[in-house]
Amino acid sequence: MTDVLSAHRHISFTAHYTGYIWYSMGISHPVFATRKGKLLAKLVHPLESWAEKHVGGSMRTTLKQRHQMIDDHLSALIQQYPNLQVLEIASGLSPRGWSFRQQYPEIDYRELDLPDMAKMKTQALKQIDQTSPVVLSADLFSADFASAFEVFDPKHPLVVVSEGLINYFSKNMLAQLLQGIVQYGQQFDQLYYLTDLYPEPVKNKLANFIWSSSKLLKWMSRSAFGFHFVSPPEAAQFFKQVGFHTVTVHQPTLAFNSTQSDTSNLDQQDHLGDLVWLIHSQWQKPNQPEQ
Repeated sequence: MTDVLSAHRHISFTAHYTGYIWYSMGISHPVFATRKGKLLAKLVHPLESWAEKHVGGSMRTTLKQRHQMIDDHLSALIQQYPNLQVLEIASGLSPRGWSFRQQYPEIDYRELDLPDMAKMKTQALKQIDQTSPVVLSADLFSADFASAFEVFDPKHPLVVVSEGLINYFSKNMLAQLLQGIVQYGQQFDQLYYLTDLYPEPVKNKLANFIWSSSKLLKWMSRSAFGFHFVSPPEAAQFFKQVGFHTVTVHQPTLAFNSTQSDTSNLDQQDHLGDLVWLIHSQWQKPNQPEQ
């Protein structure tokens, strides 16, 4: 693995906040709740409470919503493919790997993050279960990322999962990440990608407030955080342009579906005002039936 510091290492501070929020909601384990996360949660609590009252949602409410959406879709894929393999990238202090390995001990579930976070997460997991696999370590924009796919059996389907990640990158960087997932995942007959996505808050009554908050997050994380898509068709087309064959954009209030043969009425699908969406993408080898 490369020893060069990643340009994206500053994003990891958000892992402490989300890790503590999931623990406070009762859906995580105490080992994933750090003192840094508790401090961050305490600092933003007044703002979060105000947003929940006046905006109709906050960062912590969308954390729970996106986490549940990803869990539901991942569970459905496991029911469809009992031999499914899972690679959760930028897993941070998420409890998902630990939780799913408990629920489905037969699946191969691996996590990946930058070296420092991967070491911290591995140590936390070992406190719960000494048999927990070591968290893989790689920068998603380096050649090391390809090695993460090599730990899996190409004869079994693979799903890549990310949460709270892709909005931190510019559209060009996001395209590079998605192209890498498709390229490295082409050895598998079935490849899926599950991720949350924050669209532009165009339908929200306090859109300006949300925009201002995103600029603060961009500064704190020293990233390119932004909202890249206004409508489900725009997001679906972007994911298809980088190589995915089937893309489903789930708004919590309505599901939007786009397949290769279903693009005639894309402009009729509207942003319904949800703060977070779920993207369910699939790539399959030629002559493989779509699932």
